[in-house]
Amino acid sequence: MTTMRKIILTIILFTGIILHGSSQEPAGKLVLGIREAVDYALSYNKSLKNSRLEVERSQRSIWEAISQGLPQVDGAVDYMTYFNYELGFSFGSGGDYNFTLDQLQQAFDQTKALFSEITPTDIYRHTAGNFYDGTLQAMLPPTTILMSDQSTAKLQVSQLVFSGQYIIGIQTAKLARQISEQNLEFNELNIKESVINSYYLVLITEESLDILEQNLENLRETLEQTQTMFQTGMAEKTDVDQIRITVNQLENSKNALNRNLELNYNMLRFQLGLEAEVDVQLTDNLESLFTNLQPETALTIPFTIENNVTYQIMKSQEEINKKLLDMQQWNYAPTLAGFYNYNAKIMTTGFDMTPNHLAGLSLAVPIFSSGMRKARVDQARIDYSMAQINRSIIEDQLQLQEKQFRYNLQSSLENYFTQKENVEVAQSVYDSYRRKFEQGMATSLDLTQANGNYLDAESNYLTAIMEVMNAKLQLDKLMNNL
Repeated sequence: MTTMRKIILTIILFTGIILHGSSQEPAGKLVLGIREAVDYALSYNKSLKNSRLEVERSQRSIWEAISQGLPQVDGAVDYMTYFNYELGFSFGSGGDYNFTLDQLQQAFDQTKALFSEITPTDIYRHTAGNFYDGTLQAMLPPTTILMSDQSTAKLQVSQLVFSGQYIIGIQTAKLARQISEQNLEFNELNIKESVINSYYLVLITEESLDILEQNLENLRETLEQTQTMFQTGMAEKTDVDQIRITVNQLENSKNALNRNLELNYNMLRFQLGLEAEVDVQLTDNLESLFTNLQPETALTIPFTIENNVTYQIMKSQEEINKKLLDMQQWNYAPTLAGFYNYNAKIMTTGFDMTPNHLAGLSLAVPIFSSGMRKARVDQARIDYSMAQINRSIIEDQLQLQEKQFRYNLQSSLENYFTQKENVEVAQSVYDSYRRKFEQGMATSLDLTQANGNYLDAESNYLTAIMEVMNAKLQLDKLMNNL
């Protein structure tokens, strides 16, 4: 039956909702209103858990950026062995110097002139008495030092004194955390929208089933009456067959709708993070929910673009690009750091020139990079300009969406009132033809056609309700009002 196919097709079309992650909960029974369903999904959805972990990770990155400018303490223990190597060296440029007696006498006279108290005995003593063959060996003997094993414990303390990039880096890390928090809020909005859509869809499907069951019950009564009239000769067999065909088609449609209802419940369970065997009972009904929704009020609420999460994310991204530009510009500035080293000598050699304490300052001044720093600054400036343009594009898109969503809500409301009136008229016509058929004043074809028109009107009415609710939902999401 084409009418019932339209009802089922309408419901299936509304099941095309983007699904998000879920978590596992024990089997049981869960009774939920629409707000409780939203809160439950916010607590147990796995994708939201990942988003919250991302916020926590960004918080750690802030401390990582801050800690780079705080005192850094490093320790190390070294051990070296020289395998008993002997280091040999000699004074006097390593050669023998042979002087004649005249040269020695001349040197002595010059020394005596400067130091009148010196005697030849003193010269003999300081030159180790090396007089032989009329020459003086003025050389100290060669010396060796045994290089024993060496071990040192080192402690180094460093402190960043000034760096422009360090300050900008902290600010950028804070903006990154802000974006992660905004992404969490954006994901929460998507989860809310999906859960509410799934909740609506279950209610619409249940309402369709109720209408179908009521209509099927009425047609079964009519079929029984028609069979009785046929047995008494007051109706033809074609009338019985025509109504029986309609009843069979409605029964098939009912079975398909029941399966679709279970699918919609499974979708809702998935959104809530529940296992398939958990029984979910919804406490809100479609009529009260639609009444409390008050969709007309959304048309009067002004749109503040700064409240939109997507706009907030793009604004934060623009600020991050500005900070990255500042960071590249700070590459032209010097960086100053201080350090202190302490060496505790556990094992040392006989030849050790390493001091125990060492302190100093390190000033790094960028001088020339062949245009590399300028190229990086230019790239960062271009990225910043692109971020400004992207933010402006999003702003224009959101303004257009706001007008479109208001138009959709207004149109869906007008269609809703029209379809509501059509249902009342179709119901009245069907009831009239049913009475006429029972009195023999209308044919079975008239009755089934009136019944088809009534089901069409009910299908269009439920579709109009769903369109109003979805239009209101889209507008609320745009305004961050879910």
